[in-house]
Order: sequence, then C-alpha cells, then structure tokens
Amino acid sequence: MVCEKDPLVQKITDLYDQISTLDSLKPSKDVNMLFTQLVLTCMPPTHIDVTKLCKKVQQMRSKLIRLCSEAEGLLETHFSTILASYDNPLHHLNIFPYYTNYLKLSQLEFNILTKHCSNVPNKVAFVGSGPLPLTSIVLASFHLKTTSFHNYDIDPSAKSKALRLVSSDPDLSRRMFFHTTDIMDVTNGLKEYDVVFLAALVGMDKDEKVRVVEHLAKYMNPGAVLMLRSAHGARGFLYPVVDPCDLRGFQVLSIFHPTDEVINSVIIARKFPMPKHRSAEHPVGPMKLPNKCFDIDMLNPLLNHVNLMEELDIEDQLS
Repeated sequence: MVCEKDPLVQKITDLYDQISTLDSLKPSKDVNMLFTQLVLTCMPPTHIDVTKLCKKVQQMRSKLIRLCSEAEGLLETHFSTILASYDNPLHHLNIFPYYTNYLKLSQLEFNILTKHCSNVPNKVAFVGSGPLPLTSIVLASFHLKTTSFHNYDIDPSAKSKALRLVSSDPDLSRRMFFHTTDIMDVTNGLKEYDVVFLAALVGMDKDEKVRVVEHLAKYMNPGAVLMLRSAHGARGFLYPVVDPCDLRGFQVLSIFHPTDEVINSVIIARKFPMPKHRSAEHPVGPMKLPNKCFDIDMLNPLLNHVNLMEELDIEDQLS
C-alpha cells in the first residue's frame, strides 16, 4: 500500500497543500504555475496504483481531483469568453493553451472508434461538454464531418457559452446541439445515439461514475458504443480512474494509456445486446472479455512512428 512517505506522493501532497490554500482557482500566474507543476509531476510513468493508496492519501487525492475539476472549468470558461469576442471564434481555438492536446486526444479517439465501428456514426452524445466543447468541435470539424453532436452539460452557463462559439459557423451550427440536462434524467433519448462520449470529470468518484455508467447501460441502444476517459498511474491524482470491471452491461473492447502530454486514458466499450431472459428493467449482464489483441499500427499517423501509447489487453488489466 502506497502511503504519504512515498517521494512522489509527498511532492503531490505538497502541491495539493499549496493549491488548496489559494484564494481563487481562476487562471492567474500562481494558479497556472502550480497546476503546471502538478501535471508535470503526475505525467511520467510510475509504479503508483492509485487504487492501492492508504486512506489518508486517498482522501487527499479525492479532494485534489475536485480542485482540478474546478480549475479546469474556470480555465475553459475564461477562454470560452475570450473566444466569443471574435467574429469567428473557431478560427482562434489555438489560443487555448491545451488545444494541441485536444487535437491529439480527438485523433486518438477517432482512430479507436473507426477500428471498432464500421459505419460513421449518425448521432453522437457528449456528456459533460462544458463551456469549451473542444472534443466535439474537433471531431465534428476534422473527423466526423456528417455526424450530429448532442452536447450535455448540467450548467446553463456552459450551454450559452458553448453555443456562442459555434453559432457563427454555418456547418457546425447545424450539426451541434446543446442541452442543459443532467444525463441521469435522460432515458429513452439515449437510444438515439450510436456513440456516447463520457467526459473524465462526469462522476468524480467511483460511486458517482458507476451510477452514470449503470444509467447508460440501462438506456443506451444495444450495440451502441461508449467512449470513456480514465487515467493511469499518477495521472489518477488528476482524474478519476475507471475500472473496466465497473462497466457492467458493456463489452470492453480496448484500453489505451498515453505516455505523452495527453493525460487521459481512453476506454471503448460496446453495449451488450439485450439478453432474451432479462427484462428491459434489468439489462445489465456480466462483463465479457474480448480476445487478446495488440494493434499499434493504427496510431502511426498520430504518433509520428514513436510509440507513445500502450494498448492493454483487457485480461492483463483485470489480473
């Protein structure tokens, strides 16, 4: 069990102590410096498994994830407001400091999706899109150019800010829709989507995440695809970790763990067909594991022939 005496944990705890005493998490010199240090500390591959942390460190990690979530939301709000001041906001997305990361992550998610789906999705839902829905914008602009995107966020101001970014674009304004809705209140509407993306910070602890996944398992169309963002190693101090065992009702197809500046891991899973002996009220079945596979060739355009990602086979992940 990893405790607070571990050197890496000590460094992360020290940064947490400094971040938690800040007067505000809005973008500023101090906020940017501390979170940059935190990300750089958590980025390299490490021996740490955040599920095996002692209770004291687990509590710190839980609080740190919520601070990261708040800071990320404020950062996106800040830049969404700036972008909205331009006549064509989408022409200036590169002012967002992590735009390149979103380009890489969206390319990765598109590659994974096309590997496991033979058809271009007609309708996609993105849950937890926020005030700066870069994943939807990048996927719709560069990869899924005929797909309609339905973006869900619980915050009304997120919807209004996001809508301003795409309203002046003749293409995306027709294909991107925004809903101020708790996804837990969406039931039969989920059956419309071929693919559902679940943002990393929807469900910031294990119980919350499991409840959301169970809801999606109940109402998504059988055969539809779920794309989730997770975290691996010390990156689990920044984002919640999704345990593949918790994806009941879905077949996990692949798990990718980046080792570059793209922080989030990506999990793709498919909703099981409805078993004949189960009712519509109880669609969740036992988890089925895919065959062992390892395929990195599809990532070459993204990786420039440098292996920055590893695809775990699911049996190893669960052993």
